[in-house]
Amino acid sequence: MGKTIIISNRLPVKVSQKNEKYIFSPSEGGLATGLNSIFKKGENLWIGWPGLPVNKQENKEYINRVLQSRKMIPVFLTKALIANFYEGFSNETIWPIYHYFLQYAVFDQKKFDAYVDANKKYLHAVLQVAGPDDTIWVHDYQLLLLPQMIREKLPHASIGFFQHIPFPSFEVFRMIPWRKEILTGMLGADLIGFHTYDDMRHFLSAVSRIAGIPNSGGRLNTGKRIIEVDSFPMGIDYEKYALAASSPEAVEKEKRYRRSLENQKSILAIDRLDYSKGIPQRMLAFELFLEKHPEYHEKVSFIQIVVPSRDNVGQYRELKEEIDLLVGRINGKYARINWKPIHYFYRSLPQESLSGFYRLADVALVTPMRDGMNLVCKEYIASKLDQKGVLILSEMAGASKELSDAILVNPNDLNQMADAIYQALIMPEKEQKVHMSIMQASLKRYNIHHWVKIFMDRLEFFKNLQRSMDTKFLDKQSVTIIVNKFKKAKNRILFLDYDGTLTGFKSKPDLAVPDRELQTLLKKLTANKKNRVVITSGRERKSLDKWFSSYRVDLVAEHGVWLKEYEGEWHNPENLNNEWKEKIRPVLELYVGRTPGSFIEEKDHSLAWHFRKVETGLGELRSRELTSRLKYLSANKNLQVLIGNMVVEIKSMDINKGVAARLWLDKFPHDFVIAVGDDWTDEDTFRAMSRGAITIKVGSTSSEAKYHVSGFMDVRNFLKKLVN
Repeated sequence: MGKTIIISNRLPVKVSQKNEKYIFSPSEGGLATGLNSIFKKGENLWIGWPGLPVNKQENKEYINRVLQSRKMIPVFLTKALIANFYEGFSNETIWPIYHYFLQYAVFDQKKFDAYVDANKKYLHAVLQVAGPDDTIWVHDYQLLLLPQMIREKLPHASIGFFQHIPFPSFEVFRMIPWRKEILTGMLGADLIGFHTYDDMRHFLSAVSRIAGIPNSGGRLNTGKRIIEVDSFPMGIDYEKYALAASSPEAVEKEKRYRRSLENQKSILAIDRLDYSKGIPQRMLAFELFLEKHPEYHEKVSFIQIVVPSRDNVGQYRELKEEIDLLVGRINGKYARINWKPIHYFYRSLPQESLSGFYRLADVALVTPMRDGMNLVCKEYIASKLDQKGVLILSEMAGASKELSDAILVNPNDLNQMADAIYQALIMPEKEQKVHMSIMQASLKRYNIHHWVKIFMDRLEFFKNLQRSMDTKFLDKQSVTIIVNKFKKAKNRILFLDYDGTLTGFKSKPDLAVPDRELQTLLKKLTANKKNRVVITSGRERKSLDKWFSSYRVDLVAEHGVWLKEYEGEWHNPENLNNEWKEKIRPVLELYVGRTPGSFIEEKDHSLAWHFRKVETGLGELRSRELTSRLKYLSANKNLQVLIGNMVVEIKSMDINKGVAARLWLDKFPHDFVIAVGDDWTDEDTFRAMSRGAITIKVGSTSSEAKYHVSGFMDVRNFLKKLVN
């Protein structure tokens, strides 16, 4: 059993220097809090930046010794690299784009180059400690390139990636010049996690439209590996915050705060300094509330705690100044000798102080403009031991998907937020307890330990699934064993895909007429009456009849819609309904009109949109758009969208090559079966085979098949050995 290696930008310990001595203190932040207890188990390790630049080698060695004794591996970054990688590309490009603050985004090649260099430093640290059985869990937007870097060095590693901030819509993400590099980096992972389904959906859309990789039920097939993408809402250590809120220190803090406010109602907001948190908008909403409800003057106070962050960056300095001015203006407008509307604290507070504020607050105002999850709202709920209190939560926070019993607001709507404050203040205690108890029950169940377990269990399951689909190269030894079994068998069935498997003209289907070598090979295979040869294809039956009518072969056309035994006639496996065509055909015609060179091929029970004659790039773009649209239109209609080589096809889901193969296997006695194919439509055939069948995938190492070969000539050479 290997260890788990957690990798994040920062370690859960912050190293600082005072009077030439190094001080090691716990880091703030939800990730550090959430995973702190996890990495301490067994031989697990945490890799990350210690929080400051270190120049002298002896200092690096000292910090390294201290941290390794705490099961942490430091990644040392220079001051220049921190400026360009962390403060630069991470927080001036990725952060604003991913949070939809496009006006703040900076696109600078130098900063991206630093981002690459920094990710390589984390890679180096991983390679120093990673073993073959280890699980590697990479976290967040500072390390988007790292999963693929690890994959290239450790191709069989089990790698998970989790993004803690939102993933933007395709139209926003595409603005990043290095968008494809970012996606490629993330796709090095086996399991990619987000907080919400919306983030997952945006990511899959970007992968489809930029990288050209479609998904099926959240799974991506790169041709070499299958990757799973899913949502895993992150919880908190519920018991930790509940216990902290019940501590004597927190109780005493609450009493002191309450005396200071003279038993006024209190509204609490706690945020890191960031433009994504919506702090100015929240203050304006509170000001509007005071305008609308003068009866609450001197009866309610708003407590805003802002934790310093990145205040050396221009936008953050300006944000700090804006908040300061708003606090001064609102307090100047409404304050009385014995009442100050806003109590503003710009500092970090210890846990007992935060717990005291959580206990005190009648209302928590958590209204980010955009947030991956936001754990403050969950901490507030866990701290309300008497179940009295109201949460006002932005619908733009990932937590809103779980905490529907909060009052949900649009942070851009000041009137709605002002009205929500009033609604929260007048809510009866009985109703408060009902909502709070529901949210507490949910957070207790889906806590941080549940989040870690469900992600790690899923990664293990999916890695095992991947390994089960790893094919073995069809080497000489394997060929010899198969040939010997073949020669001893009396009734053999060979399922052979055509385009890309028996012929190499898959990219030019018009040239795919059987050549002389293939004709000779088919004659030898069919001359032996012990062999039953079934050619399976997505082509229409007319072409297959034209090419193979003179051979003793059975035929499967249009991916299983039409079947023909060599001595029989074409027939359907069952009666099929084609009424769906009338709704789908106009969509394909629309794309023909928009895409010069494309055309529709109508088969008896399917429709295909071909783009092999379309300008390179345009065809791929249109095919991804069409595929997404067809999948939407075909949902719950028992239709299947097939993505082939320069073609998008739609047909009944009840019919595929695997269903056709089962009909042959059930009808004809056999003691030896071979199935060979090259694309994902042939996976249905492989799945239909019995355990003893010989299954071969052309061109990919990830398949339901047992073996793989490089190309169609390898298939021909293999078949020649069977007949010689």
